[in-house]
Amino acid sequence: MKIPIYHIDAFTGTLFAGNPAAVCPLERWIDDATMQSIAAENNLAETAFLVRSGVGFDIRWFTPETEVDLCGHATLASAHVIFSELEPGRHAVTFASKSGPLSVTKDDDLLALDFPTRPPKPFESAEDFAQILGRAPSEVWKASEFLAVFDSAEHVRSLQPDIAAVRELARRSKCHGVIVTAPDGEVDFVSRFFAPLAGITEDPVTGSTHCTLVPYWSKRLSKKQLHALQVSPRGGELFCEDAGDRVIIAGRAVTYLQGTIEV
Repeated sequence: MKIPIYHIDAFTGTLFAGNPAAVCPLERWIDDATMQSIAAENNLAETAFLVRSGVGFDIRWFTPETEVDLCGHATLASAHVIFSELEPGRHAVTFASKSGPLSVTKDDDLLALDFPTRPPKPFESAEDFAQILGRAPSEVWKASEFLAVFDSAEHVRSLQPDIAAVRELARRSKCHGVIVTAPDGEVDFVSRFFAPLAGITEDPVTGSTHCTLVPYWSKRLSKKQLHALQVSPRGGELFCEDAGDRVIIAGRAVTYLQGTIEV
Protein backbone atom coordinates (compact mmCIF):
# COMPACT_ATOMS: atom_id res chain seq x y z
CA MET A 1 0.00 0.00 0.00
CA LYS A 2 1.29 3.45 -0.97
CA ILE A 3 0.33 6.51 1.09
CA PRO A 4 1.18 10.11 0.13
CA ILE A 5 3.08 12.07 2.76
CA TYR A 6 3.80 15.78 3.11
CA HIS A 7 6.22 17.30 5.63
CA ILE A 8 5.05 20.82 6.51
CA ASP A 9 6.59 23.47 8.77
CA ALA A 10 3.63 25.13 10.51
CA PHE A 11 3.31 28.52 12.25
CA THR A 12 6.20 29.90 10.24
CA GLY A 13 6.73 31.55 6.87
CA THR A 14 10.23 30.13 6.43
CA LEU A 15 11.64 26.61 6.28
CA PHE A 16 13.42 25.04 9.25
CA ALA A 17 11.35 26.96 11.80
CA GLY A 18 7.92 26.54 13.34
CA ASN A 19 6.59 23.08 14.10
CA PRO A 20 7.06 20.27 11.56
CA ALA A 21 4.09 17.98 10.96
CA ALA A 22 3.50 15.07 8.62
CA VAL A 23 0.24 14.95 6.68
CA CYS A 24 -0.98 11.67 5.14
CA PRO A 25 -4.12 11.84 2.97
CA LEU A 26 -5.86 8.44 2.83
CA GLU A 27 -8.54 7.05 0.52
CA ARG A 28 -10.08 5.26 3.51
CA TRP A 29 -9.11 4.67 7.14
CA ILE A 30 -6.41 2.11 7.81
CA ASP A 31 -5.97 0.32 11.13
CA ASP A 32 -4.90 2.30 14.18
CA ALA A 33 -1.75 0.25 14.76
CA THR A 34 -0.43 1.10 11.29
CA MET A 35 -1.15 4.81 11.74
CA GLN A 36 0.63 4.75 15.09
CA SER A 37 3.61 2.96 13.54
CA ILE A 38 3.79 5.54 10.74
CA ALA A 39 3.73 8.36 13.31
CA ALA A 40 6.49 6.68 15.31
CA GLU A 41 8.56 6.19 12.14
CA ASN A 42 8.07 9.84 11.16
CA ASN A 43 9.22 10.83 14.67
CA LEU A 44 7.63 14.27 14.41
CA ALA A 45 5.50 15.85 17.11
CA GLU A 46 2.37 14.99 15.12
CA THR A 47 1.30 13.06 12.05
CA ALA A 48 -2.17 13.92 10.71
CA PHE A 49 -4.23 11.44 8.72
CA LEU A 50 -7.05 12.73 6.47
CA VAL A 51 -9.98 11.00 4.79
CA ARG A 52 -12.31 12.94 2.51
CA SER A 53 -15.89 13.16 3.84
CA GLY A 54 -18.35 15.04 1.64
CA VAL A 55 -16.99 18.54 1.06
CA GLY A 56 -14.70 18.30 4.09
CA PHE A 57 -12.30 15.82 5.67
CA ASP A 58 -12.12 13.63 8.74
CA ILE A 59 -8.87 14.12 10.63
CA ARG A 60 -6.93 12.21 13.30
CA TRP A 61 -3.58 13.06 14.91
CA PHE A 62 -0.85 10.79 16.30
CA THR A 63 2.31 11.64 18.22
CA PRO A 64 5.15 9.10 18.09
CA GLU A 65 3.54 7.40 21.11
CA THR A 66 -0.22 8.04 21.17
CA GLU A 67 -3.30 9.46 19.47
CA VAL A 68 -4.41 12.91 20.66
CA ASP A 69 -7.83 14.57 20.56
CA LEU A 70 -6.71 18.01 19.31
CA CYS A 71 -3.70 19.37 17.46
CA GLY A 72 -3.29 22.85 16.05
CA HIS A 73 -0.12 22.78 13.99
CA ALA A 74 -0.93 19.50 12.20
CA THR A 75 -4.41 20.85 11.38
CA LEU A 76 -2.82 24.00 9.98
CA ALA A 77 -0.41 21.79 8.02
CA SER A 78 -3.30 19.66 6.72
CA ALA A 79 -5.18 22.73 5.50
CA HIS A 80 -1.99 23.95 3.81
CA VAL A 81 -1.73 20.63 1.93
CA ILE A 82 -5.38 20.85 0.85
CA PHE A 83 -5.13 24.48 -0.29
CA SER A 84 -1.76 24.13 -2.04
CA GLU A 85 -1.71 20.52 -3.30
CA LEU A 86 -5.01 18.63 -3.16
CA GLU A 87 -7.44 21.42 -4.10
CA PRO A 88 -5.53 24.54 -5.21
CA GLY A 89 -7.71 27.62 -5.18
CA ARG A 90 -9.79 26.47 -2.23
CA HIS A 91 -9.89 28.94 0.68
CA ALA A 92 -11.85 27.15 3.41
CA VAL A 93 -12.15 23.61 4.78
CA THR A 94 -13.83 21.96 7.75
CA PHE A 95 -12.35 18.93 9.49
CA ALA A 96 -14.45 16.49 11.54
CA SER A 97 -12.44 15.50 14.60
CA LYS A 98 -12.70 14.03 18.09
CA SER A 99 -12.92 17.64 19.32
CA GLY A 100 -15.80 18.49 16.99
CA PRO A 101 -15.75 20.42 13.70
CA LEU A 102 -12.62 22.48 13.10
CA SER A 103 -12.63 25.01 10.26
CA VAL A 104 -9.62 26.63 8.59
CA THR A 105 -9.80 29.64 6.29
CA LYS A 106 -7.11 31.09 4.03
CA ASP A 107 -6.44 34.81 3.60
CA ASP A 108 -3.43 35.32 1.35
CA ASP A 109 -0.67 33.30 3.11
CA LEU A 110 -2.30 33.37 6.56
CA LEU A 111 -4.32 30.31 7.66
CA ALA A 112 -6.78 30.76 10.53
CA LEU A 113 -7.91 27.86 12.73
CA ASP A 114 -11.30 28.02 14.48
CA PHE A 115 -10.86 25.90 17.63
CA PRO A 116 -12.81 25.34 20.86
CA THR A 117 -11.70 27.38 23.86
CA ARG A 118 -10.25 25.59 26.91
CA PRO A 119 -10.09 28.27 29.63
CA PRO A 120 -7.98 27.33 32.66
CA LYS A 121 -8.98 27.32 36.31
CA PRO A 122 -6.75 28.31 39.25
CA PHE A 123 -4.71 25.40 40.62
CA GLU A 124 -4.04 25.60 44.33
CA SER A 125 -1.46 22.85 44.91
CA ALA A 126 1.49 24.46 43.17
CA GLU A 127 4.26 23.71 45.64
CA ASP A 128 6.14 21.26 43.39
CA PHE A 129 6.39 23.50 40.34
CA ALA A 130 9.53 25.39 41.38
CA GLN A 131 11.44 22.12 41.59
CA ILE A 132 9.88 20.63 38.45
CA LEU A 133 10.45 23.71 36.29
CA GLY A 134 13.62 25.05 37.93
CA ARG A 135 11.97 28.34 38.88
CA ALA A 136 8.83 29.19 40.85
CA PRO A 137 5.95 30.50 38.73
CA SER A 138 3.85 33.40 39.98
CA GLU A 139 0.61 31.51 39.21
CA VAL A 140 -0.45 27.99 38.24
CA TRP A 141 -3.67 27.17 36.39
CA LYS A 142 -5.04 23.95 34.91
CA ALA A 143 -7.12 22.96 31.90
CA SER A 144 -6.11 20.06 29.63
CA GLU A 145 -2.56 21.10 30.53
CA PHE A 146 -1.02 22.89 33.47
CA LEU A 147 -0.40 26.59 32.82
CA ALA A 148 2.53 28.05 34.78
CA VAL A 149 2.70 31.84 34.55
CA PHE A 150 5.96 33.76 35.01
CA ASP A 151 6.66 37.46 35.34
CA SER A 152 9.32 37.67 32.63
CA ALA A 153 9.67 36.33 29.10
CA GLU A 154 13.35 35.76 29.87
CA HIS A 155 12.34 33.42 32.68
CA VAL A 156 10.32 31.37 30.18
CA ARG A 157 13.14 31.32 27.61
CA SER A 158 15.75 30.19 30.14
CA LEU A 159 13.74 27.43 31.86
CA GLN A 160 15.31 23.99 31.96
CA PRO A 161 12.60 21.78 33.48
CA ASP A 162 13.11 18.32 34.91
CA ILE A 163 11.50 16.39 32.04
CA ALA A 164 11.14 13.16 34.03
CA ALA A 165 9.31 15.14 36.72
CA VAL A 166 7.07 16.80 34.10
CA ARG A 167 6.21 13.35 32.76
CA GLU A 168 5.34 12.06 36.24
CA LEU A 169 3.26 15.16 37.00
CA ALA A 170 1.30 14.73 33.76
CA ARG A 171 0.79 11.01 34.40
CA ARG A 172 -0.32 11.56 37.98
CA SER A 173 -2.62 14.46 37.10
CA LYS A 174 -3.94 12.93 33.86
CA CYS A 175 -3.09 16.03 31.83
CA HIS A 176 -1.23 16.57 28.56
CA GLY A 177 1.78 18.43 29.92
CA VAL A 178 2.93 21.83 31.16
CA ILE A 179 2.64 25.20 29.41
CA VAL A 180 4.89 28.00 30.64
CA THR A 181 4.07 31.58 29.69
CA ALA A 182 4.84 35.23 30.42
CA PRO A 183 4.07 38.72 29.09
CA ASP A 184 6.50 40.24 26.62
CA GLY A 185 7.36 43.75 25.49
CA GLU A 186 7.38 43.01 21.74
CA VAL A 187 4.31 40.73 21.57
CA ASP A 188 1.44 40.13 23.97
CA PHE A 189 2.81 36.90 25.43
CA VAL A 190 5.32 34.12 24.93
CA SER A 191 5.04 30.44 25.78
CA ARG A 192 6.69 27.04 25.70
CA PHE A 193 5.11 23.58 26.05
CA PHE A 194 6.51 20.34 27.50
CA ALA A 195 4.61 17.09 26.84
CA PRO A 196 6.95 14.13 27.49
CA LEU A 197 4.04 11.82 28.33
CA ALA A 198 3.04 12.05 24.64
CA GLY A 199 6.62 11.52 23.50
CA ILE A 200 7.28 15.25 22.98
CA THR A 201 9.99 16.66 25.24
CA GLU A 202 9.32 20.22 24.04
CA ASP A 203 6.85 21.01 21.29
CA PRO A 204 8.20 23.63 18.87
CA VAL A 205 4.85 25.44 18.36
CA THR A 206 1.53 24.28 19.77
CA GLY A 207 -1.78 25.49 18.38
CA SER A 208 -3.92 23.59 20.88
CA THR A 209 -2.27 25.14 23.96
CA HIS A 210 -3.46 28.52 22.69
CA CYS A 211 -7.01 27.32 23.34
CA THR A 212 -5.98 27.85 26.98
CA LEU A 213 -3.44 30.65 26.59
CA VAL A 214 -5.73 32.97 24.62
CA PRO A 215 -8.63 33.10 27.11
CA TYR A 216 -6.14 33.57 29.97
CA TRP A 217 -4.24 36.44 28.31
CA SER A 218 -7.35 37.99 26.79
CA LYS A 219 -8.86 38.39 30.24
CA ARG A 220 -5.60 39.50 31.87
CA LEU A 221 -4.74 42.06 29.17
CA SER A 222 -8.36 43.09 28.46
CA LYS A 223 -7.98 42.63 24.71
CA LYS A 224 -9.41 40.21 22.15
CA GLN A 225 -6.68 40.32 19.48
CA LEU A 226 -3.39 38.79 20.64
CA HIS A 227 0.03 38.38 19.05
CA ALA A 228 2.02 35.44 20.44
CA LEU A 229 5.40 33.80 20.09
CA GLN A 230 6.26 30.26 21.13
CA VAL A 231 9.90 30.60 22.13
CA SER A 232 11.15 27.05 21.63
CA PRO A 233 14.50 26.65 19.84
CA ARG A 234 12.68 26.54 16.45
CA GLY A 235 10.14 29.19 17.43
CA GLY A 236 6.81 30.14 15.91
CA GLU A 237 4.43 33.07 15.50
CA LEU A 238 0.67 33.02 16.13
CA PHE A 239 -2.04 35.64 15.58
CA CYS A 240 -4.95 34.91 17.91
CA GLU A 241 -8.44 36.11 18.77
CA ASP A 242 -10.64 35.40 21.76
CA ALA A 243 -14.04 34.69 20.16
CA GLY A 244 -15.97 33.66 23.28
CA ASP A 245 -16.40 29.89 23.23
CA ARG A 246 -14.03 29.65 20.24
CA VAL A 247 -10.43 30.68 19.66
CA ILE A 248 -9.04 31.85 16.33
CA ILE A 249 -5.40 30.83 15.89
CA ALA A 250 -3.70 31.97 12.69
CA GLY A 251 -0.28 31.33 11.23
CA ARG A 252 1.63 30.50 8.09
CA ALA A 253 2.93 27.18 6.74
CA VAL A 254 5.50 26.05 4.17
CA THR A 255 6.11 22.71 2.45
CA TYR A 256 9.46 21.04 3.12
CA LEU A 257 8.98 17.61 1.54
CA GLN A 258 6.47 15.42 -0.28
CA GLY A 259 6.74 11.76 -1.10
CA THR A 260 5.24 8.32 -0.69
CA ILE A 261 5.15 5.83 2.18
CA GLU A 262 5.12 2.11 1.31
CA VAL A 263 3.58 -0.12 3.98
